[in-house]
Amino acid sequence: MKVPMHVFLKGLATAVPAYELPQNLVLENARRILGPRYAQFERMAGTFQTSGVEKRYSFAPFDWFEEPKNWPERNSLFLKGAKELFTEAATAALEDAGLSASQIDAIVTISSTGIATPTIEALAWKDMGFRTDVRRIPVFGLGCAGGVSGLAIAQAQAAAQPGSHVLMVALEACTLSFRSDRLQKADIIATVLFGDGAAACVLSTEPGEARGTSVMLGTGQEELWPDTLSIMGWDVDEAGLGVVFDRSIPVFAETYFAEACDKALVRSGLAREDIVRFVCHPGGAKVVEAIETALDLEAGSLDAERSVLRDYGNMSAPTALFVLKRILEAKGEGQMMMCALGPGFTASFLPLTVER
Repeated sequence: MKVPMHVFLKGLATAVPAYELPQNLVLENARRILGPRYAQFERMAGTFQTSGVEKRYSFAPFDWFEEPKNWPERNSLFLKGAKELFTEAATAALEDAGLSASQIDAIVTISSTGIATPTIEALAWKDMGFRTDVRRIPVFGLGCAGGVSGLAIAQAQAAAQPGSHVLMVALEACTLSFRSDRLQKADIIATVLFGDGAAACVLSTEPGEARGTSVMLGTGQEELWPDTLSIMGWDVDEAGLGVVFDRSIPVFAETYFAEACDKALVRSGLAREDIVRFVCHPGGAKVVEAIETALDLEAGSLDAERSVLRDYGNMSAPTALFVLKRILEAKGEGQMMMCALGPGFTASFLPLTVER
């Protein structure tokens, strides 16, 4: 039996765009823009205060959202911002790993909130200084599961090419999908929750102990539930991307997440009692509560998830990596399991071991 290669996290960095959007001003602007058009807005306005989000960051300032935008306008801003944020996050992760861009052998780019062809890592290639023979693996459509699934893809790449260095960047511009024309509840919830951001990781089979810490990644696991395509995703029309965000997600997570998690643990040779910390994507305050309930965790124990949600909102794919960074900075150690829910409807898992 072939022994799997150990893969280590050698660098981790996060980045957000320049425009900070405090939640009270988001509510104020949403009330002015959406209130006259959406009869139920005031009934839902309370969710801005109960969402757990205090601020988030955007590629665009408040005045950009005043008038409806078409798809070319949205995607043009995505392309500009994505290139800049990719470069910032990737450069910081390489610095954290003590490597240069020319030492990267493969790039996994995760993004679902805009269309880039050539893809984002190609747009940033010259500025970054990647080699001409670098392998490019762009992945679209993973949504909120993208940070964990993307890290699993990068782990598999590194394991398949011992000695190589793999860069993974998860980048999303969720705020650019703000819609004042559709008048659906899902669009209000997206306005309450979503922010923009990026996270970058450097992986290798070569052990790296950044700041005296070793982070070893296991093999990713997934569970896709049949007949759940309508729970989360995008609708696409002339104006761009419109969020699909079913209100049943917290209940679904509370009902089905534990079984999926236990399956992933068994496939990883682990059990729930082996895990000292679940590292979860905070899709929203209710989703975080649902995961705690499903996994029989102490209420409030997913504190890093709540603090990331508070400070950045739900940035989709990179958010789980923001959580991981906070846990590592807080000196977390032991056997952990990353987890996220995303379109499909899918649960994504990745075991990791932190030693100090």
